[in-house]
Amino acid sequence: MCFGRRNSNIKAALSLLSPADLLSQTDKLFLKHLTSSSMHHYLVVLLVLSLSSCQASGPPVAPQQVGLEADQDAQCLSITWGGPNAPHYDILIWRSEFMVTVFNETVEAKPDADGRFRWNWTSEEPLECTSLSVTVRARSADEISDWSRPEILAGMDVPSKAHAQMYPSSRVVKVGSNTTFCCIIAEGDSFGMISYHARDMDFTRLSRRSYATTRTNQGPSATSGTNVVCSNSKTIVTGAVMFVGYPPQPSDLLCETHDLRTAECQWSAGPDTHLTGIKRRTYYALNGRNCSLAGGMLCGLEEWEGSWTLEAWNQLGRARLTDSAEMSHRVRPLSALSLVATVIHPWNATLQWAWPNQTYASLSLICQVQLISHWHPSTQTFTGAGLDRAVLSGLQPDEEYRCRIRCGSQRNFWKWSGWSPYLTFTTSMDRPDAPDVWVWMDSNSTGRIIWKPLTKRESHGQLSSYEVTLWSSEENRQRSHVLPQRTHSQAFSLGSPAAGVRVTITATNAAGVSPPATLGIPDYLGDVEVSVSRAEASQAGFPLSWTPPDNTSCDYLLEWHNTSCSQPCALDWTRLPAGATNTTILSDTDWFQPGVRYTFSLYSCPSQHPTLHQRWEAYMQEQAPSRPSPHVSSNQQGSGVLLTWEEVLLEHQRGFLLGYRVYLANASRLSLIANITDPSQRNYTVTKLPVGSYKFTVKSYNSAGEDGGSPAFISLDPYTDWLILEILVALGTMACFLAVVTTLCYRKRKWVKTAFYPDIPEPSLPGDWSMPQGTLDLKPSPHSMVHILENPEWDSKEALVTVPEEEEEEGSAPADTDEPSALRYYNQVVDQGMPRQRPAHLPDSSASSGSSVDSARTDVTYTGIQASAPAPQPQPPTGGYRPQMHPASPPASPPASVEQEQVGAEGPFGGYKPQCSWKMESPEEGLAPSLGSPTSVTSVTSSQFLLPDPDHQVKGQTSWFHSLLSGKP
Repeated sequence: MCFGRRNSNIKAALSLLSPADLLSQTDKLFLKHLTSSSMHHYLVVLLVLSLSSCQASGPPVAPQQVGLEADQDAQCLSITWGGPNAPHYDILIWRSEFMVTVFNETVEAKPDADGRFRWNWTSEEPLECTSLSVTVRARSADEISDWSRPEILAGMDVPSKAHAQMYPSSRVVKVGSNTTFCCIIAEGDSFGMISYHARDMDFTRLSRRSYATTRTNQGPSATSGTNVVCSNSKTIVTGAVMFVGYPPQPSDLLCETHDLRTAECQWSAGPDTHLTGIKRRTYYALNGRNCSLAGGMLCGLEEWEGSWTLEAWNQLGRARLTDSAEMSHRVRPLSALSLVATVIHPWNATLQWAWPNQTYASLSLICQVQLISHWHPSTQTFTGAGLDRAVLSGLQPDEEYRCRIRCGSQRNFWKWSGWSPYLTFTTSMDRPDAPDVWVWMDSNSTGRIIWKPLTKRESHGQLSSYEVTLWSSEENRQRSHVLPQRTHSQAFSLGSPAAGVRVTITATNAAGVSPPATLGIPDYLGDVEVSVSRAEASQAGFPLSWTPPDNTSCDYLLEWHNTSCSQPCALDWTRLPAGATNTTILSDTDWFQPGVRYTFSLYSCPSQHPTLHQRWEAYMQEQAPSRPSPHVSSNQQGSGVLLTWEEVLLEHQRGFLLGYRVYLANASRLSLIANITDPSQRNYTVTKLPVGSYKFTVKSYNSAGEDGGSPAFISLDPYTDWLILEILVALGTMACFLAVVTTLCYRKRKWVKTAFYPDIPEPSLPGDWSMPQGTLDLKPSPHSMVHILENPEWDSKEALVTVPEEEEEEGSAPADTDEPSALRYYNQVVDQGMPRQRPAHLPDSSASSGSSVDSARTDVTYTGIQASAPAPQPQPPTGGYRPQMHPASPPASPPASVEQEQVGAEGPFGGYKPQCSWKMESPEEGLAPSLGSPTSVTSVTSSQFLLPDPDHQVKGQTSWFHSLLSGKP
């Protein structure tokens, strides 16, 4: 029906139409459930479709009798229609309530045998979620037919279905697929949320009551499925369960025979399908026979067919497997029955068993017997036709065994049969093996015989005793001791040299006595210096190597023990064959511990006379010393400190010591001041330390580190001992020097006396100086005091001033003087080159003083005779008296008297010259010496200086110096 052309008035067309003219009977029923607003939208769509059908004149005939068929499980809508054939058809599908187009495409369709056209559409949402409307039109070249009348697929959200619903309610899908769920809430209720596996999902509103969500890439579900729930604002109102899994994927189909007649097939189910339950599980069929009830991946056939086909299926798919084989290639015997041990010996046993099928009697079989002893399994193999017995060899006496057996076809071997049940039996006893024995010497004549306990496999039964025998070849006698079976050492004392003694030991049990173990006794090396090498441990143990001794072909015994052990030491050893040059002692045993030093000793010819060939020391793993150096002491030595300490005990070294480190403690920090790389040096001197308090720390170290350190404290005091020592050294040096000088002087005493203290000749005086006979007059005669005065104003003269006797007593002389007051003046003038004269004013008393020599004395006072040296004067005549100094020229030289003439050239003493070592000063020589000028004390009552001869003085000084150099007196 057409309502006008494109330019016609749509309103006029609508006024001419009524809803009854456009709707079919089905549409009328659907419109009863629509509101007025929805109905208005529906009429607008129909109007648009009618107007579209009037765009061309003479269009194709519109499709007739459109039908809808829904498959809710597959969410597939099948659309059928009739009418003339057209190349293409336009199909329009929309949600009826909200008028939302969900599909609008041009498709091709072919008529079926009935002349009807069919096209299938798969919906993303379940078809129950909301009502769908469908219309179809034909398209041919540029001509388009009218739209067919809309057909409606009613959903479950219509008002007549007022309760809450969810779709799909239960479904099985593959892993990784996408599924859309819709929730239809009850009439009058409000929507809340859709949750998948307790996870809230995003949603889309499809209609007034319907809401949808999509879960993509779904993972495998649990055995009970995955829950999808819909809730309102308060609680869960509806839900669904999803089963996500895999289609079946069986593999490894194999068929075999056990009895040479029937077939038994097995296969692997493959990956888990995650689908359980009667409807969802996987079903199997073998050669068309249902095998699902067999209770596993196993199915048997009554006859051997040679080829087999297995089919497997579930709701997600199907799979197929095939297999084929000859019977002789697939024989797998059944398990043996009635396994027993018929004969049992110490070293072997005989087993026997039976077969459940008599057809095995002619079948060539290969069988394995598994033996288990002390949890160590071993296997022995046997072959034969219809094999039903076997003899087990290599067993151990008095040993319990568990065994079982399995067999297979020897020809075209396929698979082993199942294991038979275990059989347990015990072998008989036998005599023990020879013990492994060694000797440890404590001294030259005492030691211990040590042997390793026999294991259960070595004792061959319960031991009862050991017998130890010592035999001396020199004494030709032996001593035997029977020891209980728990004893493994025996002390001994030798009365003869160890080289002639041999040790023999045997073990005894109920079956007999073991072969004897014999060896010689090694030499005691406690006092012998033995060269010790260091061995480096590896991860595997202690690798040791040596050079074999010359001209020997003996075996070896390697012994090891804890180096720091106390007697008796725990020992272990191993025997090595002749010609061996290296071995490795495994360190994975409980014997070796880190931080412990072990000694390894290699002996050659242990069975004859053991000789030490080489010795090593090693650590399995070095550790830092556990204790510091003991007894660290400090002693002051001058400005330094001497530190001494003792060696770290061997058990505390825990490694080979590399030396010691000396630290100085500064507050909380230790400063290294010395690194001693010689472990044998256990002292160190710290020098040049100022006075103060110090703390030193000594630490021993090895390759693994250093110990905690031992402190030493000291306070340095001022070192007075050195000062005292220096004084003593100086005094000793001076004493030695004086001793040397004294010795030289003593040996050269004549020369010294001549040089320094020459003999003074007696004065030669004129007249008779003999002592008069009679009583001496002891009354002191008057005398004069001579004062030698210096007058710097005189050039070369010096006078003696006369002091009157009265003035001397009153002023100059002390009150307590004992000098006589008779002689107060004495003067003598000596001039160079002139005879000695008496001054004219000299009183007569001075002349008389010489006559009373026995009763008078002369006092001479030294008063610094230091006058300036006069001009050179003619020397006085030889043999005359020479005064100490040049006399001052008198004011007037009186004429020579008769007395002066008598004196002449010899002077007043007749040629006497006093001995003295003093002379006058000269301007060039400085001050003349004033010491050592002796005063001549004679019986003459006079006071005068005895002055040396200058010529004699110079000559004496030169002569004694040359004499000293030449060593002559």
